[in-house]
Amino acid sequence: MIRVLFVCLGNICRSPMAEFLFKDMAQKRGEAGRYLAESAGTSSEEEGNPVYPPARAELARHGISCAGKRARPLTAADYAKYDYILAAESANVRSILRICGGDPEKKVHRILDFSARPRDISDPWYTGDFARTYADLVEGLEGFFRLLDAKKG
Repeated sequence: MIRVLFVCLGNICRSPMAEFLFKDMAQKRGEAGRYLAESAGTSSEEEGNPVYPPARAELARHGISCAGKRARPLTAADYAKYDYILAAESANVRSILRICGGDPEKKVHRILDFSARPRDISDPWYTGDFARTYADLVEGLEGFFRLLDAKKG
């Protein structure tokens, strides 16, 4: 089983959107049992809160539920638990490295590093553009699945 952790700042917008979109994409590929996907935040300020309503609504527009998800902070122990730790933006990568004490196994990447145009995913908490965030996540996750497919060989 391939274990993937998606990370953003608060774990109420980008990372849970990535988690549930990834699960949906894996299921549609007939590979749900091949992956464990979860999400966390580099901050504990939203700990215990549900997915932000506009993020939840954007997922729902695409037929994806994130019911029951509650924000949780990233811990140093997460580094050993996951095969890939995928961040929404460069600032998250820096925080992950600080929290986890580095990245000796090269597990930490930005989600859009797997796309043709590597870049950060803007925080929709500030931009209000949850549709753009969803599209960016699709782009990055499609690239990530291409990598995973290539490794299946």
